[in-house]
Amino acid sequence: MNIFIGSLPYSVKDSDLQGFFEEYGEVSSARVITDKFSGRSKGYGFVEMQDEAAAKKAIEELNGAELEGRTIVVNQAHERTENSGRERRSYNSQRGGNGQRRGGYNQNHENRRNENTEE
Repeated sequence: MNIFIGSLPYSVKDSDLQGFFEEYGEVSSARVITDKFSGRSKGYGFVEMQDEAAAKKAIEELNGAELEGRTIVVNQAHERTENSGRERRSYNSQRGGNGQRRGGYNQNHENRRNENTEE
């Protein structure tokens, strides 16, 4: 069973997470999610446990527990769907616009206004 852990202290590493959950059973994997550019923790992670009963007990007992001074959130992870989370938009998406990014000050507008008043 895959378990989601949220509100993690930024100092927690994969090995810390694994050790925290091993009290409840064998941990197949433990991963703290990090920013791909900075490498800094995003404050959440996932633990995979093979034994479903052990995983449920860990969820029940650790949800709301304190880890390094923070109250963590522990739930069963949901499978990611293709469009889960934020929808990524391209400039040519069907959500409006024509793919061009325009804006700012238009000097031609000022010139046209001056031409119209000179008559």
